[in-house]
Amino acid sequence: MSRLSFSNLARVHSYPDVLMPPPGTTDQTIGILHLGIGAFHRAHQAAITQDAATAGGETRWGICGVTQRSDAVQRQLLPQDGLYGVLERSPERTRVQLVGSVRDVLYPGRQQGDLTARFNDPMVTVITLTITEKGYRRDGHGRLDLADPLVAGDLAGDLGAGSPASAVGRLVRGLQTRARGCGAPVTVLCCDNLNANGTVLAGLVTDFCTALPSAEGDPLAAWIAANVAFPCTMVDRIVPATTPADRACARSLLGLDDEGLVVAEPFRQWVIEDNFVADRPAWELAGAQLTKDVAPYELMKLRILNGSHSTLAYLGALAGYSTIAETVTDESLLTVARQLIIEDVIPVLRAPDGMDLVAYGEQVLGRYANPALAHRTVQIAMDGSQKLPLRLLGTIRDNLEAGHQAHWAVRGVAAWMAYLASPLARNGMPLPIDDPLAASLTKSARDRKDPAGIVAALLSYPEIFGADLPELDWFRAELTGAVAELLVS
Repeated sequence: MSRLSFSNLARVHSYPDVLMPPPGTTDQTIGILHLGIGAFHRAHQAAITQDAATAGGETRWGICGVTQRSDAVQRQLLPQDGLYGVLERSPERTRVQLVGSVRDVLYPGRQQGDLTARFNDPMVTVITLTITEKGYRRDGHGRLDLADPLVAGDLAGDLGAGSPASAVGRLVRGLQTRARGCGAPVTVLCCDNLNANGTVLAGLVTDFCTALPSAEGDPLAAWIAANVAFPCTMVDRIVPATTPADRACARSLLGLDDEGLVVAEPFRQWVIEDNFVADRPAWELAGAQLTKDVAPYELMKLRILNGSHSTLAYLGALAGYSTIAETVTDESLLTVARQLIIEDVIPVLRAPDGMDLVAYGEQVLGRYANPALAHRTVQIAMDGSQKLPLRLLGTIRDNLEAGHQAHWAVRGVAAWMAYLASPLARNGMPLPIDDPLAASLTKSARDRKDPAGIVAALLSYPEIFGADLPELDWFRAELTGAVAELLVS
């Protein structure tokens, strides 16, 4: 079967469930540089950028995507002229939106010169990132981990002396090129699940500059302060890993093979702090919300959606459920997620203007139940050491400050601990540990059968739990009881 490309679009015009890219897509120039061109960016920001153009915005906002670790996405997209499908699945319908806003894909391992040129292009006025929480390489205090080998290598390297390997190093070295070259202002938009993500990224950039020799770092930091903005954002769309069945479904609709296919639910949300120093796409024409304060939206999503998502992932995986949709058919597990939201999260949240948090929570649970979306529990269970502090431990601390104990959030943490200790689910399904601390966590917990010992070993990680929570007797005791109950023997 032929492969999807702009030259083959005529073959799919007759399909009513395929949304075509707008006219002029192939004529777009690059205005956005994106670091971390994985499935989420292609299903979210890239699709919204195209929709903004379709709704009447400018068509000069083509995207140059940058791969982080391999050339896999480049091999998927370049033979297709950057064109790919977003397979939207719901119980009511399945459709494919063809997205053509990605006009180039670079693999820095071979194309550092091309990437440097993109950073120095005055037509590029927005740099976006989706590199996951672990990609920021922070230490236990939330600062840039200067001891990380990739970060240390990027600090030691000179411009032109090989490709920076860490995302923050790549960004700062790129900004350094721009400062020495075109000097044009640029907005850097973090689109990852971090509290105050723009502020966090700005701090990491400052950390990198400070670690450089002062003759190099000081002028760079001054230029960044005067010419670069770091707005905060909140992004939301469930994007599970693409399966062979998904590719077959898309093939039946398109009549073409799509190696770059991504899968998503119909729902999507993008809240952006209105703090730009240069031109930007009219994303609001495609439903993005520009606001002065992203923090309430961001915390709402992190605590309600991401917190319940992680809790269900660990509980569901332990019970042998392969997807979140299967997990929420178990009323006992759905009750945990609902009570986490209602009893632990909402009482310590500030609602964004006009938002009903209870209704939002119910909407989230409804999205989980989409049987057409096979979001795997073990996929969501990845990187727990990075996710738990943001998704559950903050809720526990806020409740303590308010004089309460967040029992449902504690159960979510216990489920993570039991998952680490249990190599197999109750039905024999493998439970892999995929985490930046995987080697250490495996040594601490895997195959252990003593709940108190498991809890003690995992609470000894200050980069996860800090110094405060391990000192709480009730917290330790409640975790121990829950781990004893959840542990797969």
